[in-house]
Amino acid sequence: MRTWFASLAALAFLAAAPPVLAGPSSVEPVAVSVRPISQFRIGRDDRLFGPLEFVGGLEMTAPVRDFGALSAFRFLKDGSDFIGVADTGFWFFGSVERDAGGRPSGIAGFHMQQMVDKDGKAIAKKWQVDAEGLAVRDGVATVGFERNHRVAQYRIDAGAMKVPFRQLDFLVPVEELRQNRGFETVAYANSDGPLKGALVVVSEKSLDKAGNVFAAVLEGPRKGVFTVRRDGDFDITDGAFLPNGDLLLLERSFSIATGVRMRLRRILAEGIAPGAVADGPVLMQADMGYQIDNMEGMDVWRRADGALMVSLMSDDNHSILQRNLYLEFILHED
Repeated sequence: MRTWFASLAALAFLAAAPPVLAGPSSVEPVAVSVRPISQFRIGRDDRLFGPLEFVGGLEMTAPVRDFGALSAFRFLKDGSDFIGVADTGFWFFGSVERDAGGRPSGIAGFHMQQMVDKDGKAIAKKWQVDAEGLAVRDGVATVGFERNHRVAQYRIDAGAMKVPFRQLDFLVPVEELRQNRGFETVAYANSDGPLKGALVVVSEKSLDKAGNVFAAVLEGPRKGVFTVRRDGDFDITDGAFLPNGDLLLLERSFSIATGVRMRLRRILAEGIAPGAVADGPVLMQADMGYQIDNMEGMDVWRRADGALMVSLMSDDNHSILQRNLYLEFILHED
């Protein structure tokens, strides 16, 4: 039964082609229903998975055609208000609600808006708005796109997102970027770390001749192209920097035989430098015996009590066989 479901899920993951609508863009309120997730490992009450402790999660649904395909998000307010991008060319905004114990209990104020052209019209061609990576700083959203590869910056206005005001030089030769394997990770390093707050981009699976993944530091003292060692059949879907300057990567793998898997890998800060091959240890790995799906979005933040938190989000590809999940963990630092 599990193998049959895994095969169907993997096929849907490969074949899903979510719709993109044309016409004027407007803000679309979405009533998101949730089902709480109290166990990360299905049927077991384990809380610790390596250095990560499961806090709770949500399965999210909505009776709206455009809801889903959630490919990246960042918190605007730690553990609460967030902004995100869908790979169908939508912005989304909302807030995580919490119960008395601080566990995620709902999604409030969720709304979506299609990305627009210079005339304010919704962009209908998916290859132009395949948004995959997102970073936020000082009221600016920096988005990584694949297919039409680019890194663009937008002023954040939850009620009226407009065209980008700047396109960034992403340093990696464009001919090295595979069509559907572009910049899934767009993340700002710590301002007090070795990268001095630089913006970093990492591709999903654009490989050099040695089989390593193209990436780049776009500014600062370590500006330049580097690679991340590809470990097994996992592809990179997002990343966020940890307080010590290491880069936490979210990785995904899928096949007809095994279904979807996810992994968290810690890339050591000293390896993020021009010409280097960055690498680091795997912190956690999970398969379909766990509450996972096509995990694509991640952010790292501090809880009010000082705990270092890792939040994950999945992309359902607008498939009835997949789910939109929000999962939350404590990353123990000792």
